[in-house]
Amino acid sequence: MRFRVFCLLLVVAALCFVLPASAQDGAATFRAKCAGCHGAEGQGKMGPALKGTSLSADAIVALLTKGNDARKPPHKKALSGLSDADAKAVADYVKSLK
Repeated sequence: MRFRVFCLLLVVAALCFVLPASAQDGAATFRAKCAGCHGAEGQGKMGPALKGTSLSADAIVALLTKGNDARKPPHKKALSGLSDADAKAVADYVKSLK
């Protein structure tokens, strides 16, 4: 019986690492990778303001994961070290900024 409980707890712990990033994780990733240029609250700094952006969440994900030659660096190329789930979480966070 103890072995089953241990296995169940192990599976639950593993799922915590596999589940997609939440909006809170998106905020943390935004602060770590984006806030230096776009401001801590998305108000803009060296980079443009992201509060109230007209870009869709899908467009933000594409920009982060694929890049866009028409943009200035660092967005000409995909951001390194950012998974699709991380990009989606960041996009959701950016769209929540008011």
